[in-house]
Amino acid sequence: MNIKLKKTLFTLLPVAIGIGLILFSISKLTPEDKQAIQSSFQSANYSWIFLSLLLAILSHLSRAYRWQFLLAPLGYKPRFANSVMAVLVAYLVNLLVPRAGEIARATTISKYEKIPFEKAFGTIVSERIADVIILLGITLLAFILQTELISAYLFNEGGESSNLKYYILIGLGIFGFIFYRLIKRSSNPIIQKIQKFLHGLIQGAISIFRMKNKWSFIFHTLFIWLMYVLMFYVVTFAIPETQNLPFGAIIVGFVVGGISMALTNGGLGTYPIFVASALALYKVPLNPALAFGWIMWTAQTLMVLVFGGLSFLFLPIYNRNLKK
Repeated sequence: MNIKLKKTLFTLLPVAIGIGLILFSISKLTPEDKQAIQSSFQSANYSWIFLSLLLAILSHLSRAYRWQFLLAPLGYKPRFANSVMAVLVAYLVNLLVPRAGEIARATTISKYEKIPFEKAFGTIVSERIADVIILLGITLLAFILQTELISAYLFNEGGESSNLKYYILIGLGIFGFIFYRLIKRSSNPIIQKIQKFLHGLIQGAISIFRMKNKWSFIFHTLFIWLMYVLMFYVVTFAIPETQNLPFGAIIVGFVVGGISMALTNGGLGTYPIFVASALALYKVPLNPALAFGWIMWTAQTLMVLVFGGLSFLFLPIYNRNLKK
């Protein structure tokens, strides 16, 4: 298989899977199900959805501003507008080509701010390390909250149920220690790659605390992920069946939705299904749960398409006017 064919498959396969999942999920719906989902769309309170979009925009602005803290020590201070538009272009490209957004973002800022590509890309990698650490923390929180739900099905008494999560946490700690000792001594190439990745993650986390503006960087990192969670949370008020979800359902649904984003371009076809399956654990009927997933995914995707597309168009115009 030649390189060109591999790149084509890498680009088209996730899209094909996403479209296939959409067609498959629609084929499983009865006319009554389709009518119920349509009714949820029509009766949804869209003021909450617009609030979710506003929170998403705030997260993008914060991400662009946080980027400045990594570029400043290298001697570069890009215009904030260019940083914002580069971030939005990256989100747009990720919808089209999986994981190509980071390259597009570095290329964009390199072109309009004369920052060497490799330096710009290096700062984006550092950003991603911080984001991965936060995501792992949220995922662990989701696992703990999900453990409580599962244990509620296994045990009737609260004492045993509440103790189960602590047993699992202790077991995970022991497993993590043993796993660390094994990969530290292993000569297997795959294990060594895992070891290198974990070492880079730790070194990247340590380097954050050595930054000049480390507390500002940490604040914006936490703010970005708070906005991500809140933009998911506020949409639950748009549909009556999801208005009273507990905090655990919000975190679990958010993490599951995030996982779906990695499987296809921007969660195409996977996001509504994954989120609906998570909400179903909390007794949300399937059709409103699917409607919630579709509303959330559609709103965020349209926002990326609109603002990413506008950024792509305005970048050359904005910078041409600056030169004049």
